[in-house]
Amino acid sequence: MATTAETRLGAAGRDRTFFLAMALAIAATIVAGFGLQFIMGRSSLGAPWWVHVHGISFMAWLALYVTQNLLIYRGATGLHRRLGWIGAGLVCWLVLVGVSVNTLAATFHRIPPFFETNVFLVMDWMNVLVFAGLTFAAIGLRKRTDWHRRLMLCGTLYLMAPGAGRLLPLPLLGTWIIWTIWAVLLVYASAGMIYDVVTRGRVHPAYLWGFGTITVATALIRPLAFTPPMLALTAALTG
Repeated sequence: MATTAETRLGAAGRDRTFFLAMALAIAATIVAGFGLQFIMGRSSLGAPWWVHVHGISFMAWLALYVTQNLLIYRGATGLHRRLGWIGAGLVCWLVLVGVSVNTLAATFHRIPPFFETNVFLVMDWMNVLVFAGLTFAAIGLRKRTDWHRRLMLCGTLYLMAPGAGRLLPLPLLGTWIIWTIWAVLLVYASAGMIYDVVTRGRVHPAYLWGFGTITVATALIRPLAFTPPMLALTAALTG
């Protein structure tokens, strides 16, 4: 009995360490991507106010996600649960900000020239909506820790896409931009799957649902972007 309890405690400790490490890796990637653009002069503090609201809002989520994993690592589950409800409200705000700011970016012609405007809009809208869907699914399954952690990871992983993309030579990728970013996300998701195989003997189904959703969303971006309603909306926003 004592050996079994010690084994479970050891496994729980490994899980906490792994998910904290993943949170820090995602945070480092996002900061590196946006930091690189700032250093190279492609981003500046002279952007419109709504761009800064967007950046501050999403960095708040990143800080909260890292903090939540740190709290679990330290065993502060009570505070983790209380902050979780703040996080749920923040997700709603991020959806509003994300959809609004991307729409404004098209209206004011602030979309990078190597992106087709209609594709950029669908990609960013899909990004924030899938993130919210996976995160709320994780919140709904918060009592099932194994599902909760992995769906939260997948949701925040998809939110990493803009930061990861800024580390890639996007102008050279053409129509492969979306799938190249997906491949970067797959590397991070694969780390989680490999960890499961090593520690559990199989991949947890949460990854199949979480990263499977990301994959389907990625596959739908370009087809949705070229539907007549989306083309008409893009023309109206940019005209």
